[in-house]
Amino acid sequence: MKRLNVISLRMVRESTYRFETNKIRCPNDAYKLVTEYLRDVDREYCLLLCLSSRNTITALEVVSIGSLDAALVTPREIFKSAILSNSACIILAHAHPSGDTTPSQDDIELTARVKSAGEIIGIELLDHIIVADGQHFSLRENGLM
Repeated sequence: MKRLNVISLRMVRESTYRFETNKIRCPNDAYKLVTEYLRDVDREYCLLLCLSSRNTITALEVVSIGSLDAALVTPREIFKSAILSNSACIILAHAHPSGDTTPSQDDIELTARVKSAGEIIGIELLDHIIVADGQHFSLRENGLM
């Protein structure tokens, strides 16, 4: 007889975050949430909003904390939480501490990779939002996804 490793994956609630709603009804709800959460960060943070089929937030996770001008983010890390929280769709957001919300080529390429991966596994990427100095840039609203 051989022994098999049994693995159990579970999400752990680390803390709570007060916000006016737990449902994303319009793009502005998402912008307000991520702008509030990412305000005053001094390096690149990548944030993931996981949503149910009714657009209620099932999880909010900091996927990556990077340096002043870069953060390592992969679709694998993004979809880990999305799958564990039974998400129907996700919103990706990250901060540009430089104050410029203009997406880099890396931002656009990451969005395309995440969107493609989501199509394969059945979790839709609704938007990728860049936040800087209280302002935001939506890649969806600007036709970049």
